[in-house]
Amino acid sequence: MPTRISLLSLLLFFSAFAMSQSAPSSYDFTSPTLVAELPDELAEISGLSVAYDRPDEFLAVQDESGKVYRLNAAGRVLWSIDFWKDGDYEGIEVVDKDIWVVKSTGTLYHIIRPGQPDQRVEKYNTALTGDNDVEGLAYDRANNRLLLACKQDADDDGNAKDGRYIFAFDLATKTLADDPVYGIQRTAVNDYLTGATWSANHEKLTAFFSAEEKYDLAPSALAIQPGTGNLYLTSSVGKILMVLSPAGDILELHRLKKSYFAQPEGLAFAPDGTLYISTEAKGKAKARIFKLAPVAR
Repeated sequence: MPTRISLLSLLLFFSAFAMSQSAPSSYDFTSPTLVAELPDELAEISGLSVAYDRPDEFLAVQDESGKVYRLNAAGRVLWSIDFWKDGDYEGIEVVDKDIWVVKSTGTLYHIIRPGQPDQRVEKYNTALTGDNDVEGLAYDRANNRLLLACKQDADDDGNAKDGRYIFAFDLATKTLADDPVYGIQRTAVNDYLTGATWSANHEKLTAFFSAEEKYDLAPSALAIQPGTGNLYLTSSVGKILMVLSPAGDILELHRLKKSYFAQPEGLAFAPDGTLYISTEAKGKAKARIFKLAPVAR
């Protein structure tokens, strides 16, 4: 007697199949596409976000000036707006039509109606300090919060020293959680590398993480991948790109090519999953933006 397959079962099967085929899983980090070389005023671009109304345009900050820049697809500055005095600004994120910027001290700036005559800025001081050295900022839409990635672990904060931490700022209450929501421990990195398949990339990563007594992972940018909710994080030190699951498990670890990414300081996703990485100018290389299209496994 033939097995009966219900309509619901068929729908669930094809839905799961479609998701597995369409959801981006990874990127070819060895062959990025150059989007633009940036003007000298953005030589120290430190944060990148895709514009809320144009997926081929960008918003950026650089780490000396209290300005937000809007760039077209070729990297030309369309406009810039002042939002605060000069300072060490490290991350930028679009939330609906507003803009959020984070300073290395953990201070957040909420720019409302940016560029309009009635633009206003609300400033939020958090418990983080310059000792944390905040460099990454991401909008976690699913949990209505901003994620702040720290380059260092502050002394006497109760967190393990062999870890790098990500804190959450609740957008409803405008408060920072006392404890980090993610911790990237050195033991977790070593465990991942121990279980990973050998490759030249794997060998370089193992050498980097085992060469120094000090834990050298230093998050410089953070973004959340649409669809999966995975966290993408760069460390300019070591030219590392790490992928974490929404639960905080390490899924991927890559060594970025220095010839492309001299100093990777910005990450942003377009709605279709295209990943953009910005890198500061260094030596003879100008600041640049690269893109990577998602590839299914």
